[in-house]
Amino acid sequence: MDIGRLRALRELSIRKTMAAVAEALYVSPSAVSQQIALLEDEVGIKLIERRGRGVVMTAAGQQLVERAERILQEIESARAEIAELKTVVSGEVRVAAFPSVAAALIPRVVHRLVDMHPRLTVQFDEMEPAESVAALRSWQTDVAIIDDLNIPTGALDPNIETIFLLEDVFNVMVSKHHQLSKRPTVNFKELKNERWAIDTASETYTRMLADACQAAGFKPNIVARCKGFEVTIAMIRQGYGISILPGLRASHDLEDVWVCKVVPEIRRKIFLAFRKGEKRSPALQIFIDEITRKPILS
Repeated sequence: MDIGRLRALRELSIRKTMAAVAEALYVSPSAVSQQIALLEDEVGIKLIERRGRGVVMTAAGQQLVERAERILQEIESARAEIAELKTVVSGEVRVAAFPSVAAALIPRVVHRLVDMHPRLTVQFDEMEPAESVAALRSWQTDVAIIDDLNIPTGALDPNIETIFLLEDVFNVMVSKHHQLSKRPTVNFKELKNERWAIDTASETYTRMLADACQAAGFKPNIVARCKGFEVTIAMIRQGYGISILPGLRASHDLEDVWVCKVVPEIRRKIFLAFRKGEKRSPALQIFIDEITRKPILS
């Protein structure tokens, strides 16, 4: 069986539509449809059923997807074993990470790796944790940096391994002219009458903020819904609103902003995730070694 066709079927089982698979594999939807049709002709049985705009696997299709999963894992394992034989680290390692951890860690790690291993290329893509896990499962990235707020413990595919990276604490950020500035800590209940500017890029973050405010006995007065850190921090600088943002953000682009700890604390754990068996790849191993070095995390 053609590996490309098996990969297309596996992607379809995950992403549910031809268009989504086409986007992931960088081909046209018609090419994906043709791959599936050829595979069905080859095995002589229907593998998918169309449901509205999407598709579902038949029993035969699901069985073949499970086989394809093992085949693709063996191919990746073979690549890792061959890579182990090389004396010079080269090739490419693909990394996906969400914005706050990416801004704090990735540039330094990439700079050091390229400096030490000039034949190695690090390809970075900014993705939210759920998106990066999907990319990991579909071989679109080699390592994903995720957190336990977006991906709860136990929610990962058993074929994915994780390594604990660090723990991050959320902080309250206000304008330097705000009444809370110069204070080292603030109780969440004191934020009841504040206006909030929030980064809506992550639904989990928005839900976390709402839950924290509810636990403190109030509903947040959200006056600015931003789609990224840049606008959110601009609103805070001008005193239009306050926000609660990851501690990893506390050393980046915070001129004219006061950062104080919040009580009770809100924490998250951050992990590296990668497919089982691929840690033997020298390129992936040196990335893991470098990003887990204490000087990098400090």
